Amino acid sequence: IWPKISILLPCYNEAETVEETINFLSRLSYPDFEIIAVNDGSRDHTGKLLIELAQKNEKLRVIDCHENKGKANALHMAAIAASAEYLLCIDSDALLDDMAPYYMIRHFLVRGERVGAVTGNPRIRNRDTLLAKLQLVEYASIIGSIKRTQRVMGKVMTVSGVIVAFRKRALMEVGLWDRDMITEDIAVSWKLEKRFWDIRYEPRALCWMLVPETLKGMFRQRLRWAQGGQEVILKH
Repeated sequence: IWPKISILLPCYNEAETVEETINFLSRLSYPDFEIIAVNDGSRDHTGKLLIELAQKNEKLRVIDCHENKGKANALHMAAIAASAEYLLCIDSDALLDDMAPYYMIRHFLVRGERVGAVTGNPRIRNRDTLLAKLQLVEYASIIGSIKRTQRVMGKVMTVSGVIVAFRKRALMEVGLWDRDMITEDIAVSWKLEKRFWDIRYEPRALCWMLVPETLKGMFRQRLRWAQGGQEVILKH
């Protein structure tokens, strides 16, 4: 029997993509799940759109925040509101593969009580530009190889913020996500590792995401990753 899962969906200015993401989620074959979407003070009509979608989708619950407090805060509220022990977090512009929840939750059920998180395998769906195609190679080979190597060594150093599942008890033990960290996924990974929770990598758990298609957008993304990594190193 597959346990209930709560799918957490933080949203900030995602009016163009969030409806497609929620429609994909609502059609999952997984037997028992809920979707908790958090509008993190969006400046567009994301909040209004989420409320309209919730009226048509009985699996969807919405937390509508009128002030932007960041992704970590949105996940924080969604986790507390969640009714399930297993939390599956994805980005609001990503499309989750139908089999991904099964592959990820299986780790918690089979690998033991010390599994605190299972990170999935993000894949790129916008492949029109040369920059996007270069990132396609990066995600499919380099990042995947790093995760596989870390898993063999016994320490996955970073979960993927695009697709990751958590045991709620593990998150509560480490104090959930850090609201003062720019990269909440790196920070929560290190907190779990320091408390001896096991983090696993599941390459079959696919999630199709959008990547920056301009040099400016990619520079901002990588600058954020670098800054977040330095913050976590200094803290821990």
